[in-house]
Amino acid sequence: MVNAASIINRDVNAIVNELAPLVKRIAYHFMAKLPASVEVDDLIQAGLMGLLDAAKNFDDTQGAQFETYAIQRIRGSILDELRQADWLPRNVRKNLRKIENAVSQLEQHLGRAPRETELAEHMQVPIEDYQQMLLDARGYQLLHYEDFQESEDSDFFDSFVTAGQRGPLEALEDEGFRRNLIQAISALPEREKLVMGLYYEQEMNLKEIGEVLGVSESRVCQLHSQAVSRLRARMRTWTAKD
Repeated sequence: MVNAASIINRDVNAIVNELAPLVKRIAYHFMAKLPASVEVDDLIQAGLMGLLDAAKNFDDTQGAQFETYAIQRIRGSILDELRQADWLPRNVRKNLRKIENAVSQLEQHLGRAPRETELAEHMQVPIEDYQQMLLDARGYQLLHYEDFQESEDSDFFDSFVTAGQRGPLEALEDEGFRRNLIQAISALPEREKLVMGLYYEQEMNLKEIGEVLGVSESRVCQLHSQAVSRLRARMRTWTAKD
């Protein structure tokens, strides 16, 4: 651990070299939640810039540990890099909306969670293409800022500057949201429910989950994306309210 009291007297390059592995660890943690179109080297580079900035600007008189401060700057720099990039391409979002629609329609028709083959058939695509859509969607989240927009042309942030209007944080804290999400998770197919539990509760990475399930890391990505699509389909009425 870097000693905060000695930061001022140390060479900035030495500090950056010492904490470079921390940057890589943070970058790879981000990668587990991002699509394949994102290059980990870009995140590492952004993280190193954040670390360099932290080393130059750290003020040890504030009583904070340098590593704690550096982690915040590293994560902030990586997030800035992601915000500047269109890391989930429009065609991927469009395909995922199609999957969500197919899930919703088939659940109503079948009265149960549809299987992959049924979803592919309903979408009139080969199963291989359907699975590739899921793989391309690595990093798809249960909720995105864009879910609170009225349309693709509206601006998310402008939508919540009006005084008194409920924002995303208040919406996420809504008891109805949590209750409906718990019900949606309980309705997932067992394998997808296990993936979500291992990933979010046990904090296992995709490779570790693959070893538990006896499948490839890419297959875990597909199962995760499909589970998220099912949850989004069930929660769509909630995100659309208000």
